Parts: sequence; structure tokens; C-alpha cells
Amino acid sequence: MATDGLITLRSAFGPEETMNRLEAEVRARGMMVFAHIDHAAGAAAVGLPLRPTDLLIFGNAKGGTPLMQALQTIGIDLPLKALVWQDAAGITWVSYNDPHWTAQRHGLDDATKATIEAMSGALKAIAGKATTAP
Repeated sequence: MATDGLITLRSAFGPEETMNRLEAEVRARGMMVFAHIDHAAGAAAVGLPLRPTDLLIFGNAKGGTPLMQALQTIGIDLPLKALVWQDAAGITWVSYNDPHWTAQRHGLDDATKATIEAMSGALKAIAGKATTAP
């Protein structure tokens, strides 16, 4: 299941609760939720089966703008995204892009290191809250 630049965590909860916890933590951190895309609902609308697969798009201009000021092409990978999905065994997962990988992909330099570190820490904490029991 390893994919370059993708961090995937197993959730202790089902897909709906994991997504609810993820969204609540994003909002609790003062980030804006831009979209929630239910891929399974879209598939069902055209008569195709798909296990739960939900994408949350979120962010904060204070975090992303400095990266785009350094190199605008990183805007293709912003705002942040997290995918909540269920595998064939019924296990729920959360996947998100590793900010370090994204920075490397775009060739960002050390001037953005603090921003990337903060983004990475926030994503790790958000995903952790969404996937683990207190």
C-alpha cells in the first residue's frame, strides 16, 4: 500500500465517524473546509459500486500562501486534502500527501522549511485525532 508521498493511517473507527472526527479537528484548528467530496455517492449516482471513499479539502491561507509566494505551482497541491476510505476487508484508512514530499516535488528551498514543518505537524495531529481513540 506504500505510495510515494502518501501517508496512510489505519483508523479505529468506521468511515463516517473517521470523517466526522477529521472534519471536527480541522475546524477546531481554525482551518476552513472548502469541500467534502463523497466519491462513493458519485459512483452510486451512475450505478457503479464503490466502498466508502470521502475526500476532505481544507486549509488556511496563512499556511498555504507563503508556499505559493515561493513557487506558485505548489498551488496545484493546495489546499490540503485527506481521503477517508474503506478497504475490501472493511478497514478504514486516512491518507494524505506528505508536505515534505510535496515541497520536494515542487523544488521548494529551505526558506519554506518552517512552513512545511508546521503543515506536516498539523496534518499528523489532525489525522491522529481522526483515527485513534482518546
